[in-house]
Amino acid sequence: MPTSKNSNALSAKAMGASASERSSSVHNNGQSRDKADTKAHKRSRSGCFTCRLRRKKCDEGHPACKACTNLNVKCEYKRPMWWASAEQRKMQKERIKNKIKQTKSMERSNAQHGECIGSLTLRSINCSNTHASKDIRAQAMSSPSPGIGDFNRPFTTDQLEAPFGPHFATPGFVPISYGHYAPYEVDVKTERQTFVNDVPLRQDSSISTFSAMGPPKLQATLPTFPADEWFQEDCFTSPQGYAAVEPAFGAQNVGQTYASLHANIPVDDYDRPLLDHFVDNVLRMIFPILEVHQQGSARARAVLQSLEANKSYFHCCLSVAAIHLKTTTGLTGDQIDHDIMRHRYEAISELCQALNRDTDHEHILDATLAMIFFHCSVGAPDDYLPDIPWNDHFQAVTNLVDKLDLTKSLVPCGTGYMVPPFSMSLTSWIDILGSTMLGKTPQFAHSYRDKHLSGTSSGLRELMGCDDRVMYLISEIACLESLKAEGRVDSITICNHVSALGNQLEYTEPANPALESPYSPTTGAMRPEVLTKNMTAVYRIAARIYLCSLIPGADRTQTSTSNLVAAIADALAYIPTGPYGFDRSLVWPLLIAGAFSTPTCPFRQILAERSASMGELADFGSFGRMFQLLTEYWRLTDDPVDAPAMSQDAIPDMTYQSSVPNVEGTQYSPSQPSGMREIKKQHVHWRDVMNRNGWRYLLI
Repeated sequence: MPTSKNSNALSAKAMGASASERSSSVHNNGQSRDKADTKAHKRSRSGCFTCRLRRKKCDEGHPACKACTNLNVKCEYKRPMWWASAEQRKMQKERIKNKIKQTKSMERSNAQHGECIGSLTLRSINCSNTHASKDIRAQAMSSPSPGIGDFNRPFTTDQLEAPFGPHFATPGFVPISYGHYAPYEVDVKTERQTFVNDVPLRQDSSISTFSAMGPPKLQATLPTFPADEWFQEDCFTSPQGYAAVEPAFGAQNVGQTYASLHANIPVDDYDRPLLDHFVDNVLRMIFPILEVHQQGSARARAVLQSLEANKSYFHCCLSVAAIHLKTTTGLTGDQIDHDIMRHRYEAISELCQALNRDTDHEHILDATLAMIFFHCSVGAPDDYLPDIPWNDHFQAVTNLVDKLDLTKSLVPCGTGYMVPPFSMSLTSWIDILGSTMLGKTPQFAHSYRDKHLSGTSSGLRELMGCDDRVMYLISEIACLESLKAEGRVDSITICNHVSALGNQLEYTEPANPALESPYSPTTGAMRPEVLTKNMTAVYRIAARIYLCSLIPGADRTQTSTSNLVAAIADALAYIPTGPYGFDRSLVWPLLIAGAFSTPTCPFRQILAERSASMGELADFGSFGRMFQLLTEYWRLTDDPVDAPAMSQDAIPDMTYQSSVPNVEGTQYSPSQPSGMREIKKQHVHWRDVMNRNGWRYLLI
């Protein structure tokens, strides 16, 4: 029996050893296969060519890896031209080193600028607190009951029924309860008669219709009358009412005026070409609508005077000139990038010094606005040079406007009437449309609301082509979108406000809504009033699309949305296009219409044709960035095709099954290759596409 036990034990050990060896063999074979797979994976994915050139580890992120994004250098997965020889690789490596040095220098400058903005913000807050304390003390002395402002008093009926009344805090307001109302429709006839020295001159009347979703809005703005246009006509138009067909391009006398004005501006010899390029090529394309209304070089004179007196403004303009020169001429190399960054750094340095001195606030405001707005007119969409985002600059603008109290300021115009300062008009333009880029409430929404209710102009119609009242309503729509995003309003309240704002947009319709050519049929000259009427119509339709998109369940395939997009496509026929046209002044409505267009609608084809007619002007500035954003947005939402696995070098050459038009007007519609599978379209907002790609665009 012992012998049998020992034999069984040895047999068990032998079987265990055999099993262990088999397990070890299987484990080793699995490790070998894993190592082989890892090596094969590494061979197939070796990172971007920029990281390979720098001999750095690449995380292979798309559209750019993390290392290239942090260093602000171009990330290339497709084999570049400079990879062909060792000499070209060496030259490219030196270029990347220089760009990294510029990035580090700019980061230090950004930090310094941020400290300056922070100090200005702190000073503004302290100043605001001081004024608030004085107001509280004054009110406490005049009123027997304690409290701040009128917020402790009961609201009146007018306040409760005004959808965006002045008692609402910005951002946000308390949702309004309308109760249960039966559907109704009421026609209200309004009459007005004009007297001069008690003598009746004219009598006007209009009929407004209130309908269904809520009670009548007691503070609703009444429709305008033809007599209300006297102010704009006297201040901004000539007796003839016409401007040249090409008001700011190629006029010999205007060119001589520019030359004589900027000849006295002190500038170093090596920067003189940049100053000449800014005056000859950039200055005349910045404010095209304003040039049409003013019929001359009034704004150009003011810009040139600022170039001479404002160092930060001067360096900002030279940096913009270098960007435009690089974009339009295809000039590349370290020198042009160095000029861009050198003047950008000098502009910020001068600005920081002025902020530290806490003087010349008007000059600081002008320079900061130039840093925001001028960059919207130049620069390629794929610009990789480091810069401070526009909304960070605008924080300083907000503080300066509050410090200077510009929202209530008025200055005399040439005919003796009072108009807002130009810097406040430009600020309003950036604030209202910029808020839609961020999905936030405009900084001065209260001011726009007060001006809308009182019928006060901000000079937007003459500056950028859209009637002030439509711009004020875009501000209100942005407020409503912000409330919706924060979850502070329910679906019923959203629908009520959408209905109210829709009625307000109807009130801005002219007495004769028919559009006509802005060119005079007799002289062929441009008629500024007709041009701004047509542009306002485009903005009004885009505002309605933006408003309807806030309704829960809204979709671009709905018939109502498609009809609005088609209406914009029809209205564009009355806006001049081409290099001397005004498409670059319609970036925001084109973005809104494009984002809610379907693949088969004619708008996309019309947009592609107008882009092609603009030539090189369509490739840079806000228009180029808008077209890039729409192209990417359409690619994601128009059912692209997911290709089978392939190497990284081949991915950029993929062709997607999409109806995105190219600049020649053709459409991409390749047949679906075998083996590919369709993926569902992504339900994303165009703002999400911007955020995904790190695009901090101001599309105005």
